[in-house]
Amino acid sequence: MPKSNSLTQYTDLYRDHSAEICSHAPEALNALRQNALDILSQSRLPEKGDEGYEHTSLNDMFAPDYGVNINRVKMQADLSAALRCDVPNISTLLAVNINDMPSVAARRLPEGVIFATMSQIAETDPDFLKKYYGSVAPLANPEVALNTLLAQDGLVIWIKKGVNVEKPLQLVNLLGADYPLMAVRRLLIVMERNSCANLLVCDHTGRDNVELLNSCVTEIIVEEGATLSVCDMEEATPLTSRCGGMFVCQKDDSRFTAVEVTLSCGNTRNDFKINLDGHHTETRLYGMAIASSRQHIDNQTYISHTRERGMSDQLFKYVLTDDATGAFEGLIYVAPGAVKTEAYQSNRNLLGSFGAKMHSKPQLEIYCDDVKCSHGATTGQLDPEALFYMRSRGIPEDEARTMLMQAFMSDVISSVEIESLRQRLTHLVERRFAGGKDCSDSCATSCHPSAPQSI
Repeated sequence: MPKSNSLTQYTDLYRDHSAEICSHAPEALNALRQNALDILSQSRLPEKGDEGYEHTSLNDMFAPDYGVNINRVKMQADLSAALRCDVPNISTLLAVNINDMPSVAARRLPEGVIFATMSQIAETDPDFLKKYYGSVAPLANPEVALNTLLAQDGLVIWIKKGVNVEKPLQLVNLLGADYPLMAVRRLLIVMERNSCANLLVCDHTGRDNVELLNSCVTEIIVEEGATLSVCDMEEATPLTSRCGGMFVCQKDDSRFTAVEVTLSCGNTRNDFKINLDGHHTETRLYGMAIASSRQHIDNQTYISHTRERGMSDQLFKYVLTDDATGAFEGLIYVAPGAVKTEAYQSNRNLLGSFGAKMHSKPQLEIYCDDVKCSHGATTGQLDPEALFYMRSRGIPEDEARTMLMQAFMSDVISSVEIESLRQRLTHLVERRFAGGKDCSDSCATSCHPSAPQSI
């Protein structure tokens, strides 16, 4: 029996409504749609069993009949929910992204910091968008091609040459509707030479009784001598699916750090592809995932060293309980001639129940000598001796388990470069292990469409 192809409903949607889709988008986005359609017409989304997708089926993820807001119907939302986020007052709030329609919040930004929608950038700096949009995310990936086919706008963060942004920047994404909906999100970050910034991205889902899908593609260019740190935090409901891709290109002497935090989710797939296309580049990629019930979280990484003296360090940790499942697959590629490379990869996992399952596959692919590379993975349960010791000192078992799981995540939390966020994240993780409410509940996020638009 031939495999089903969930892409068909979206390619048919585009063919039937291409005029409406293109009319609400800048030319730089429209210019790539035909190439994306050609690729999708000959592709299918990966399914379980495909290489790199042993435990995640993107085909199943996109199969439901999600609505797509092709006519850009405005969503009414409680924007104060973003200000009640559990990580407040640590950053400059740039925007609240309601599904895939941004509402700019920042009024005054430091000189040399450009933040705008892609539509706005297309009017003021059309050559910028033509140069960078689609330059890093590979269109050959069906999930990237699908996002490119349907994306009608996006956000741009542009840090000019030599600008050091002292206060962290923040973007809050709110996802919600009264009917199944797919949000098609695009984010482009350009760090010019010798610039520096920290960014916090918070993803919140506001409806726990509706199937929702978040398709998000982030492209990041870190030019010579620039430094960027990104913390991406997801707190979603069990009926939320997320297909996320972060694609990064680094130039000489650049520094890039990314911390992926999944505190709650439904079915999440994150792909990271980072190209160290410069000498003396540094990449630090860390992740932590907490999953319970029947939640699933899958992180895939590909770090490519193509120049001399590059350094990369990866650490991903999972804590899985109940019947939750997790997957991690990471590949370090060292190209011929990339001598003096240092690349390290580690995946450590803690299973808190017999029903929890974890798949781990760290990999190295090295084509030159004079390098230092290592990779490894461990999966186990809480140390019974440590648990017994704590209980013998009068600590209740549930509290002792929470303390041990909290300690297990401490080195990932410490990798967050925003001090106030580290402190807040410690509290959020502790509350999550203790069975507290998700941030999406405390934010009381609610989004309502004024009129439905379905595919």
